[in-house]
Amino acid sequence: MDPLLLAVEWWWIAPVAAGGVAAGGYGLRRRSRRSGRRLEYDAARHDLKAAQQTAVERRMSVKLARADVARIAAERSARRATSDQLAGAKRILRAKENDAKAAAADVRAKHVRVNAARAAIPAASAPRPLERLHAQHDALVARWMRYETDPALQITYPAMTDVKQPATADYLRAAGRAVEARRGADSAAAPAEFAAYRDAVSELERAFEAAEYAARVRAGEAPQSTSAWQDAAQDMLSRSAEAIDRAAGAAASALAAWNDRKRPDKR
Repeated sequence: MDPLLLAVEWWWIAPVAAGGVAAGGYGLRRRSRRSGRRLEYDAARHDLKAAQQTAVERRMSVKLARADVARIAAERSARRATSDQLAGAKRILRAKENDAKAAAADVRAKHVRVNAARAAIPAASAPRPLERLHAQHDALVARWMRYETDPALQITYPAMTDVKQPATADYLRAAGRAVEARRGADSAAAPAEFAAYRDAVSELERAFEAAEYAARVRAGEAPQSTSAWQDAAQDMLSRSAEAIDRAAGAAASALAAWNDRKRPDKR
């Protein structure tokens, strides 16, 4: 048969095949979403989008605060504003700038979470993200219940079951929020609800660790935590030492390079 006539007769095959491939890919993504395999990844993308929106809003707040400082400074020059008003506007600007830096750092962290979640999308036979989160939540509850049901632990660590202790009360409040978030995630199984449940479980884990540490301190098994200013001072010393080491390394490299240039070639 003439190739031209064959092409005319079967022209419809290529578009149908292409459409079938596209529909198949869409169906795979849709089934993946329905099965919950992509739930953690979709929740991470949801968080990133919200963080980016917050960062944009805070950058805009910084611009408005800077314009306000410029306006008040001009009015101060014209004796229509006081020095206190200008100082207050500058304080607001500094606070807005700090908020914008924190928002930018949060966006970077959310990008990391998106990449990690993309890499961790489970295989078809692996546990789903919601199932893994359930297991993490149940494990924390089981650790807590040991202090409730084991008489030896109750005697050794009474603070873990004493609701008058601040750390214990914080844990119980976090436990209640985690239960509520779990109900929302189980009923909707949407990225926003999964993200709320994930964050609630993370908060519960931190609260449990804090309560357990406080109970060990009261039992005399752990040292008191250092104060905030001591932690800040230690962090500053560590960063200073790292900066000095980097500067010393750079200086040594520069000196070695200079000596190499000054040294005559050996022939």
